[in-house]
Amino acid sequence: MRLDLPTARRFAAMTLGHVGREYPHKLDHVLAGPDDAATPSALHPIFHGSFDWHSCVHGWWQLLRLLRLYPDMPEAAAIRARADEMLTADKVAGELAYLARPDAGGFERPYGWAWLLALHHEAAHHPWGAALAPLADAFAARFRDFLPKLTYPIRVGAHPNIAFALVLAHRWATTRDPALAALIGERARHWFGGDRDCQAWEPGGDEFLSPALCEAMLMAAVLPADGFRDWFDGFLPDVAGGRPATLFAPAIVSDRRDGKIAHLDGLNLSRAWCWRGIADRLGADHPVSGPARDTAETHLLASLPHLADSYMGEHWLATFALLALDIDRAGEQGQ
Repeated sequence: MRLDLPTARRFAAMTLGHVGREYPHKLDHVLAGPDDAATPSALHPIFHGSFDWHSCVHGWWQLLRLLRLYPDMPEAAAIRARADEMLTADKVAGELAYLARPDAGGFERPYGWAWLLALHHEAAHHPWGAALAPLADAFAARFRDFLPKLTYPIRVGAHPNIAFALVLAHRWATTRDPALAALIGERARHWFGGDRDCQAWEPGGDEFLSPALCEAMLMAAVLPADGFRDWFDGFLPDVAGGRPATLFAPAIVSDRRDGKIAHLDGLNLSRAWCWRGIADRLGADHPVSGPARDTAETHLLASLPHLADSYMGEHWLATFALLALDIDRAGEQGQ
């Protein structure tokens, strides 16, 4: 199962419908006094759509990625026009002003930080990269400050997961900030290098990331190929035999109108991304490669038909579907 033009058009139309939709909206906002109460668009001149800030950021990543892959699709003109209107230096200045607020130090850490870097990584292939560069630099600086003082890794299967964030951040840093790339590698090896015999007690009831597989994706990014194979074989020693079984069974989504339960569709899609990425890094001769690709397909089939069943999924799930469907292009997603 791979990305094609009809699927790209479906994703683009879906996302164009929500990146500018201000309500409903869930703010990540600290009020220090009554004057801090404001609408999403007043606080965030660019990223006030898509229900929350980070979903709007990765909605824009998705649109720009699709525009680069399919520049002649019918939706391309609307994407360009919207980007010309929104991804401007003056609006970026407004987003930077929000970050300068005294109570904004932990704003969107680390998930939104990482997606902003991913957006800039993609925008650099378009005319809007220069405008977004100061915002990317601001979040890179936050990563450089934060990672040395994060004593313990955050392994949960939702937004605070540090491994997922660092996969995206490392991809940006490898070409733009070698010091940050080196720091990410050092911290990843420190936190995860000795992990063995992972039990994979997952998923949690509202998780959209696999702590085990995201950790493996990060180690695949920071270790050489042979080193990753050795690490992976110790981390999941029985995975070629289908154990832990929890990593192979798609999550059951009982109510897609419930925003938290709908996260489980995201888990299926992000696991597909991880399994494909891990298989690529292990190589075709590794015994896990074939089962990993098969498992990715079953996870995709479980959730791809349900991206727009409810706005609780519609405002973000297509991004994770694109991650999974596009990962094999040019070796890895985002290049």
